[in-house]
Amino acid sequence: MKPIRKAVFPVAGLGTRFLPATKAIPKEMLPVVDRPLIQYAVDEAREAGIEQMIFVTGRGKSAIEDHFDIAFELEKTMSERGKNLSVLAPTRLGPGNCAYVRQQEPLGLGHAIWCARDIVGDEPFAIFLPDEFMHGSPGCMKQMVDAYAKVGGNLISVLEVPQDKVSSYGVIAPGARDGALTEVTGLVEKPPVAEAPSNLIISGRYILQPEVMRVLEGQEKGAGGEIQLTDAMASMIGQQPFHAVTFDGTRYDCGSKAGYIQANLALALERPDMADEVRAFAVDLLK
Repeated sequence: MKPIRKAVFPVAGLGTRFLPATKAIPKEMLPVVDRPLIQYAVDEAREAGIEQMIFVTGRGKSAIEDHFDIAFELEKTMSERGKNLSVLAPTRLGPGNCAYVRQQEPLGLGHAIWCARDIVGDEPFAIFLPDEFMHGSPGCMKQMVDAYAKVGGNLISVLEVPQDKVSSYGVIAPGARDGALTEVTGLVEKPPVAEAPSNLIISGRYILQPEVMRVLEGQEKGAGGEIQLTDAMASMIGQQPFHAVTFDGTRYDCGSKAGYIQANLALALERPDMADEVRAFAVDLLK
């Protein structure tokens, strides 16, 4: 069983829900407190032992490349002024630890993943959707990699939601359960509440075998006229082991404005350097 050494970050989206903020800045560079969303995702990948970060980008996304590069002028100026450079350490990805590939057309998540096929090669790999901010300790991908060591195959992260909310998400059809692990027997995209096979929703983290790339290569367009990753995964169920890992932590949907504000507030309240001030402000605001 090959280890999970590579992760794909599909970051070519236009971020239209956050316009005008994302007119010139990638949505993945929007900060939660003082770190951009993409930084949290990369930190989560590193914690899980992942060595190579593969960014599927598009036009106007060069800020992501700059963020993980050395900022010579900034670092030189800070050093000359006696500033501590440790805050920049997590932003450095060494030579060979990152790769960038373009998705020229917005043809869906499945197509974005397929664009990374040559870099992924013949290895299992992780996928991170950075605007799905998964907050917990250990991180979501670390929990998944630990589960992968037990069962192998393909894994997706899931969360339990109230039954009346399932029609907004992709939902798994569950098989046998073993603690946080659930066998996946099917995937249903946005089912009616009465027809949903469970209340376990797919939540933006995946570990997939390289065979999914060959499925995506010949896959026709699905919902929304896009090549859907969910369709490719569904076709692999029954061909390879497929499990879901219920994430022990909190998910913030930072693709929505309300979820983004919630993430900022929640993390600010965990920070010793600002929690008291933010809490006092929030209490005063709600009076």
